[in-house]
Amino acid sequence: MDNLMRWLSEYLFLVVWVAYLVYWQAMAIGAKATLRLEPARSRILRTVLFLVAIFLLVYPRIPMSWLYWNLLPAGSATFLAGAAITVAGLLFSIWARHRLGRNWSRSVTIKQDHELIVSGPYALVRHPIYTGLLTGFLGSAIATAQVRGLVAFLLIFIALFVKLRLEERWMRDQFGASYEAYSRRVATLIPYLL
Repeated sequence: MDNLMRWLSEYLFLVVWVAYLVYWQAMAIGAKATLRLEPARSRILRTVLFLVAIFLLVYPRIPMSWLYWNLLPAGSATFLAGAAITVAGLLFSIWARHRLGRNWSRSVTIKQDHELIVSGPYALVRHPIYTGLLTGFLGSAIATAQVRGLVAFLLIFIALFVKLRLEERWMRDQFGASYEAYSRRVATLIPYLL
């Protein structure tokens, strides 16, 4: 059992996050044509923040000892709870991505014949992909039980919060009163709260 837990703690998150990113890239094929695209500067900054966060989570030998201070009790229970939360969050974001269909883009965009999706996970929160990603990173942070997990989560929160604000503006511009009504009815990231 110790060998299995050691292997899981070393490789599980690397496998999960790489599989998630490969799936995400593959699903980008066939998206609708882009009519409006966010500036390259914000896309590059977000990519860098994501890469740093993932590096913090999957590379356990960064030469900064404070990153390895425990925030939670380390052990199998903490690790497995974090792993379950990670998988649940990523599956939620995949459900949302699937529901968007050809309207999806990795950047903030307005697509040709863009549709306002308000069903499935979009009936629970306006940005379920972000909710799922944040949940996935939170689970990964819990599993590491260390400062590095919290730093990774905060980097992703900042990256997604900036993206979310731009996306909200563009959706209001694109869909007007329909989006206003939707935003009054459905929370941003956490059902019924935020």
